[in-house]
Amino acid sequence: MWFFDYVLTGQNLALLGAGLAVILAGIGSAKGVGMVGEAASGLLTEDPSKFGKTMLLQALPGSQGIYGLITALVITIKIGLLGSSPAALTVAQGGYFLMAALPIAIVGYFSAIKQAKVSVAGIHLIAKRPDESGKAVSSAALVETYAVFALLVSLLLVLFVKL
Repeated sequence: MWFFDYVLTGQNLALLGAGLAVILAGIGSAKGVGMVGEAASGLLTEDPSKFGKTMLLQALPGSQGIYGLITALVITIKIGLLGSSPAALTVAQGGYFLMAALPIAIVGYFSAIKQAKVSVAGIHLIAKRPDESGKAVSSAALVETYAVFALLVSLLLVLFVKL
């Protein structure tokens, strides 16, 4: 029974949720930023003057990683880990925090990659029609909406739980 007493604790489940929010959203962002960076580099070898127009598209998929980090920070603050006295969480409470982190962990991962695909298409648009960069950014930003919704759900679940 040492597993349930020392490993499967409420505190550890809450920290697992925080970790998943950072790791999954971060992996999606890293992959997404890399995908767009590769496409932008190809364009910039032909026309370096388009750097400014491509940089925003490359940065967009990185926001999901930030959302995961924010969620993890709020969880660690809420459970008192960054304060003077950590909360004694039951397994059920820890499981709640784990589940609360899943929206941004999962949606953050997938939306960063999808946003990168739209951004890569935007890079191709800028290559052929540089004056249409606003449309490319707008299209990629629409994907961001779902990551923001997931962040909102995760934060509301974490902030308004009674311990």
